[in-house]
Amino acid sequence: MSATDAQRASSDRYLGLALEWLRLTLEHVGSRRAGAPALTPPDQAASASRLRRRRLMPETGRLQLPPGDMTAEIRRLGDEVRRAAGAEPRPLFVDLADRFELRPFEVKVLLLCAGIELDPYIGELCGRAHGDARLSHPTFALAFSVFADPDWAAISPRRPLRYWGLIEINQPPGQPLTTSPLRADERAVNYVKGSVDELDDRLEPLISEQPPVTLDALPPSQRAVADRLRPHLRAEDGAAAVVQLLGSDAPSKRLVAAAAATAEQRRLYSLAVDALPSDPAQLDSVARLWRRERALGGPALYLDALEAELTGAHGAGAALARFLGRAGGEALLDVREPWPGLDQPSVSMDVGRPTGEEQRDAWERALGPGSESAAGALSSQFDLHAGAIARIASGVRDAPSDELRDRAWDACLSATRTRLDALAQRVEPKATFDDIVLPDEELALLHRIAEQVGERDTVYGRWGFGRRMSRGFGINALFAGPSGTGKTMAAEVIAHHLRLNLYRIDLSAVVNKYIGETEKNLRRVFDAAEEGSALLFFDEADALFGKRSEVKDSHDRYANIEINYLLQRMEGYRGLAILATNMRSALDTAFMRRLRFVVNFPFPEIPQRRELWERAFPAETPTGALDFDRLARLPATGGMVHNIALNAAFTAARDDGEVTMPLVLDAAKTEFRKLEMPVPESSFAWEQPVGTAR
Repeated sequence: MSATDAQRASSDRYLGLALEWLRLTLEHVGSRRAGAPALTPPDQAASASRLRRRRLMPETGRLQLPPGDMTAEIRRLGDEVRRAAGAEPRPLFVDLADRFELRPFEVKVLLLCAGIELDPYIGELCGRAHGDARLSHPTFALAFSVFADPDWAAISPRRPLRYWGLIEINQPPGQPLTTSPLRADERAVNYVKGSVDELDDRLEPLISEQPPVTLDALPPSQRAVADRLRPHLRAEDGAAAVVQLLGSDAPSKRLVAAAAATAEQRRLYSLAVDALPSDPAQLDSVARLWRRERALGGPALYLDALEAELTGAHGAGAALARFLGRAGGEALLDVREPWPGLDQPSVSMDVGRPTGEEQRDAWERALGPGSESAAGALSSQFDLHAGAIARIASGVRDAPSDELRDRAWDACLSATRTRLDALAQRVEPKATFDDIVLPDEELALLHRIAEQVGERDTVYGRWGFGRRMSRGFGINALFAGPSGTGKTMAAEVIAHHLRLNLYRIDLSAVVNKYIGETEKNLRRVFDAAEEGSALLFFDEADALFGKRSEVKDSHDRYANIEINYLLQRMEGYRGLAILATNMRSALDTAFMRRLRFVVNFPFPEIPQRRELWERAFPAETPTGALDFDRLARLPATGGMVHNIALNAAFTAARDDGEVTMPLVLDAAKTEFRKLEMPVPESSFAWEQPVGTAR
């Protein structure tokens, strides 16, 4: 018989004896109150066996015992209850009473209240003991009259019965507390019946249980953190009450916390800090319920403050401090950076994703033999926790060997999009190197950027450069040039070539006038992008990356802090981050030194403009005889050429014709006027050459 079964058997025996003692006690009091005559005593030889069977007469429900024998039987049953209370394993009712330090009278009150939930006939006996069949419920007054050792302190709201909510009082207006109906709390009743691990249903909307995780499931770097965490879950002397788990990767922190709790044989529940009630009374009630759960079953608490930290949830810090102060016990706090202002002793532990080598090993184990090449490429590009690697691999490991890498890559791209989609604009990269027109030197730089991203596994991993570097595994670049010269298209080309997710972040929308908000917005973007190492394209960089000013007032100082913060995050980001600006001259030299690549996008010369016009119309578009040399003389950027070609095509489609020079020149005139660019009207005039079709 397992330990759980043994404890259930011990508990059932104790409850059976205790309820039998309670029924007999209530019957004795009810008989005296009713002045009932003594019944004929049973045959003495059969009395012992009858006392251990049903003691109620079917016709009346009255006990078949005279008052004298009833008193003796009550004493005998009381002795049996006390002996059963000392049994091993300890009965759950006794365990609950010890956990909350109930006095003997309080134990009997709780038994009286729980008895009705366990045996409905006890309600009828309560009515007889009250002398009024309508009062079929326990009260403090009934307990004082039934039990021999009344303790008036049990009524106090500071005593365990009321303080921990083990009983509930239904006190109508104007009715004394002592005569108000009592009821045992449902969680307490479930506990004594054997449902030890069931959580109070009032907490269920707020918290959720984390699945158990074995230490062996963690990579070595995270297993070391879990081992450091375990003593704090034993509540040993000197252990901090609050452990702040630092870092941006919430899934890894949950895995480490769950593994430490599992190793200590404790259940782990998570609670979002921003879900805590703002009302102090409700917050205290939640804290007390959790504290009671800890006393009942010893679960551990994981407080998720990461989202509250990022969103700046109003009052989250004060609510958290108040909750921790009232809930007591240890707690694991999930934060990006240490939270100040906690009244409890705390210790901080950094929790990161598995190292690159650990991720490579995890991919190889999950994908199976022959996956070394795919594992190297995936671990180099994607920064995933162990659970995500196992989940993605399980969905693709049956793919043919020649398709395994591509399918796993696509699955990683899909899995890492979720968080970033809510923070930035995803761009579907379609342009290729064949579509972009740039001078040879700038085009070669784009190829070098793509090559460095693609060969990171070789250089940082197999060639050992990664072991010498603590940061800077990512690649950053600046695209500088006038609007419309192809900066966005170049980012698309690289993303398409590398098969990466591309996100455009408008920095003019990220920058916030309130102190600290810009950094918070940038942090959310970088944290969300880390897993997939997406290509981040920061457009309108002039909004933030202007020349860092000399500090003359507080506004200058905070503006420089924002720039420095972005520079640090770019250097630490393991993906590719591209900044686009129209004003390279506005960037100071300190900023330029921290960029790996600077690509200039010049205003296209006539040869580049001719090439742009030649590529402007898809092969399916019906076109007339277009004079590309004439069009190349128009001072247009690639973006302008695209707009002109598109507008001319729509005009031709309206007339069900073809794109001709007059239509293109007319669209060009409209585009130049829109941009207020001074171009002579003669540049848009067109005379049909003699002998050519229109």
